[in-house]
Amino acid sequence: QLQLVESGGGLVQAGGSLRLSCAASGSIFSINTMGWYRQAPGNQRELVAAITSGGSTNYADSVKGRFTISRDNAKNTVYLQMNSLKPEDTAVYYCNLHRVVAGLNYGYWGQGTQVTVSS
Repeated sequence: QLQLVESGGGLVQAGGSLRLSCAASGSIFSINTMGWYRQAPGNQRELVAAITSGGSTNYADSVKGRFTISRDNAKNTVYLQMNSLKPEDTAVYYCNLHRVVAGLNYGYWGQGTQVTVSS
């Protein structure tokens, strides 16, 4: 069974930085997409950034230029470097892994890590 374990959340002042990490363990296939989503109270979960096993990236417009997603395939770990944080970045951040196996889509979620940005 595949597991995702996140770390790195916390409280930071506006303009500060945080780095989130997500380590995957278990039955991992080499071809997959890993990403970060976030959910603020009263809002739907939204994509923040994603990265394929080949290194292609995708970002939400609201974080472009401030956040950087990267991954270490040897460690099955994805990172989210968050700079110039704003109060509106406050949310629970969830790690996600998506893969297609034999034509079927599989998605896995971490437990979430709280990011709070104070003004």
